[in-house]
Amino acid sequence: MDFASPTPPEWTKTASHAVQFCCPNCRASAAEAKQVWINRRAPVMSEDYRRKWQEFYDCQCGKAWWAWSSDRPPSEFANRESPPFFE
Repeated sequence: MDFASPTPPEWTKTASHAVQFCCPNCRASAAEAKQVWINRRAPVMSEDYRRKWQEFYDCQCGKAWWAWSSDRPPSEFANRESPPFFE
């Protein structure tokens, strides 16, 4: 299954909306999901005019969940300092 496929997989039909960005059933993170599908065909505009998408996750516990891409927590790698190229 391609995460960017235009056709949603069957398991997304039973997905529930997660208030926090983790499985509402077992609290597993998105990184622990068995499968991922992003609904890129239907972006939504946020209050600040940025696009957001539904991200669907097939959890290892057997439950499917979804959350908005804008609700994703910041990456632990986002604020790393880049090593200097030349010293």
